[in-house]
Amino acid sequence: MTNVTIIGAGNMGSAIAGIALAGGNSVQVLAREADKAEVNPQVTAGVVGDALTGDVVIFALPYPAVAEVLDAYAGQLDGKIIVDLTNPLDFSTFDDLVVPADSSAAAEFAAQVPTARVLKALNTNFAATLATGSIGDAPTTVLIAGDDADAKATFASIIEGGGLSAVDAGSLKRARELESLGFLQLTLAAGEKISWTAGFALVR
Repeated sequence: MTNVTIIGAGNMGSAIAGIALAGGNSVQVLAREADKAEVNPQVTAGVVGDALTGDVVIFALPYPAVAEVLDAYAGQLDGKIIVDLTNPLDFSTFDDLVVPADSSAAAEFAAQVPTARVLKALNTNFAATLATGSIGDAPTTVLIAGDDADAKATFASIIEGGGLSAVDAGSLKRARELESLGFLQLTLAAGEKISWTAGFALVR
């Protein structure tokens, strides 16, 4: 059993909580607003600012909200496995990423919390495909990028324990490609080319 903290109580946070619970893990969900706090009795609910109980901390937040939460937990993320699922879109135009072309949101995480073990994952998955465990006829696959093999193995076990597939996508440098893929998927859904219950599937 792994202690998992999910920061964010939206659709993604709820879907990830379901995966972690299905694998027998303990789950804490921290909402940014008290009225959005998790009501699932299997989950320890709270708000941002409460003490973190998880060894794995998943940021299920929109990219613009991350900086404030990192400030709230300054010094409390050292040594933890941090999972970044953000897609750093320019939400004013929905036509570009706001991080430098040779960087990524995950790289920014790693720079701000250098003693944490940062992973990029879940940003190429929609909440619906995480909740159902499938994309069309294919199982939902979570791509994981990071530089710490043990951290990737720990997070993969959470994903696989919840009935989904996990694939090692390489080093944290691959976060840039994952964010580009997530960006493309979001623009396709926003443009009604695909539904929010669809997405990219990995066939092996």
